[in-house]
Amino acid sequence: MKNFTDLRKISKVFHQYGITLTGKKKYASFEKDLNMDKVFVNGLIFECELELRKELEEEKIHQIKAPAQVIELLVG
Repeated sequence: MKNFTDLRKISKVFHQYGITLTGKKKYASFEKDLNMDKVFVNGLIFECELELRKELEEEKIHQIKAPAQVIELLVG
């Protein structure tokens, strides 16, 4: 059940940024497909970390290219 709660929190943050996590959008590139600047991507990741009270390693954050990767690292 905790994973479901975490997914809802993450979904809420993505929704605030105008990103739906259904279909192909969750695999879309932040920079190429969603036209997001790196600053906004880092902000989104930071807000997700705050919601879940978790912190990702700096190296992993720089490797994130799509919403599905954020979910995998924070929930998986």
